[in-house]
Amino acid sequence: MLEKPWQQFYDQQVPKSIDYPDLNLYQMFQMAVEDNPQGIATIFFGAKITYQKLNQLVSQFADGLAELGVKKGDRVALLLPNLPGYPVAHFAVTKLGGILVPTNPLYVERELQHQLNDSGAETVVTLDALYPKLAAVRSKTPVKRVIVMGIKDFLPWLLGKLYGLKNKSTVKSDESHGIYLYSDFMKRKYRSTPGIHVTQDETAMLLYTGGTTGVSKGAELTHGNVVKNAYQTRHWLWALNEKEEVILGVLPFFHSYGMTTALHLAITIQSTMLLLPRFELADVAKAIKRYRPTVFCAVPSMYNAVNRYPQLSSDDVSSIKLCVSGGAALPGEIQRKFEERSGGRLVEGYGLTETSPVAFVNPTHGHRKNGTIGVPVSDTDARVVDPDSKETLPVGEVGELAIKGPQVMKGYWNRPDETALALQDGWLFTGDMSVADEEGFFRIVDRKKDVIISAGMNIYPREVEEVLHQHPAIVEAAVIGVPSKVREETVKAYIVVEPGTELKKSDVVEFCRDKLSKFKIPKQIEFVEQLPKSAMGKILKRVLKQELKK
Repeated sequence: MLEKPWQQFYDQQVPKSIDYPDLNLYQMFQMAVEDNPQGIATIFFGAKITYQKLNQLVSQFADGLAELGVKKGDRVALLLPNLPGYPVAHFAVTKLGGILVPTNPLYVERELQHQLNDSGAETVVTLDALYPKLAAVRSKTPVKRVIVMGIKDFLPWLLGKLYGLKNKSTVKSDESHGIYLYSDFMKRKYRSTPGIHVTQDETAMLLYTGGTTGVSKGAELTHGNVVKNAYQTRHWLWALNEKEEVILGVLPFFHSYGMTTALHLAITIQSTMLLLPRFELADVAKAIKRYRPTVFCAVPSMYNAVNRYPQLSSDDVSSIKLCVSGGAALPGEIQRKFEERSGGRLVEGYGLTETSPVAFVNPTHGHRKNGTIGVPVSDTDARVVDPDSKETLPVGEVGELAIKGPQVMKGYWNRPDETALALQDGWLFTGDMSVADEEGFFRIVDRKKDVIISAGMNIYPREVEEVLHQHPAIVEAAVIGVPSKVREETVKAYIVVEPGTELKKSDVVEFCRDKLSKFKIPKQIEFVEQLPKSAMGKILKRVLKQELKK
């Protein structure tokens, strides 16, 4: 048997190992500018920017940051949705050798304060609609300077609609207190700043995890981590044509998934990013109809929403030829319907913030296994281990997933103890329960923390959710374990039904009866109008669990 049996299922065009260019993030961007200067880099509600123009904006912004004192190693937080200003700030910071701190615009003040303090960010780039949240905590953080992108800079009607601001920006320039307006900032004449020398081993960004094991912590990703992962992704999606693709960029760039599969992937193939600040279905539908994207990387709830949207016909989505689903388990029914409607290929993959994030994907054109996360991408190794001893388990046994590869993080920022637990001899221990088959295809059973233990039996929520999604009246479902005096935990399902459809709890139980063992069938069922989701569209089970404690 092959040492890495999965490699025999690589598409013929996918290399087992990649000859990576020795580039940092800014140099990767410069290659795209040189190769396709007049190509369209971004489309944002009709406004188009070429790679040449984007480069001019990046240079101007970098010169301004340097004038303010930003230098190599300084942390710069980006509190922004997906808009043209994001890649401007992203590559300007890396040009100066700064360390990016992508920040979720939906953070509440407490979360924002923690991230700014933990990272030590002294500079923040934000949107004026988000500034009040930052202003409320700024005095409790190291922040010295804030660059505010005004609503007037990016389609006032749109951002007013999204963030509830109908008038012009209420943020005033106050340079004595370190507040600079983007519009003023970009008009000034600065001394030209050359790109700072940064190696692939140096830190490019701190990407904060969701805090599933406690307080949110920053995964320290190097330039090598993120550049190599961009090329791993590009080689896996080998059928993409340079300078020709339109990538639907609705996954947030502050998250590793959106950053790599939209922003960085577009740069590696010098193609167009179709930017949307968040997943508003009507806006997504209009963008798909008008600009005909060819690549759509998303989470299952987004594909599900597109499947069910009556204003999108099969012809409308026929331009989409390649999709990768990640962030959560992809129900087979959602996958089947999307491929049927679009005629494109939708494959499931897997990654973590700590792996930059892409680590596994099903082959895009060859042998795939639906219901699995696929196989490790080029230069990536994986194994299933005993959660306690970390010894490798035999094929077919459930254990913790461990990953090794060039995309694995340097460690957790300022957390040596947690780094030592997660990283051992180059292996990242993910905390996800997995199983591998003889061909090297892996399947995520569930996160270790989400496994339900009922009367000594392990129940994996994903298995129950897969069955629930097969019911024609069920739009979405989330399964968690709730305390039980008799069984330790019992299975509870939260279910969203098709509008206008009647579904009883007894109907759900009956539907599951011949598809699940008796102990796996939900004992508690709650019908809800919607499920809590992250900015990326991932269902937040921790919120459901918190609601139970109230």
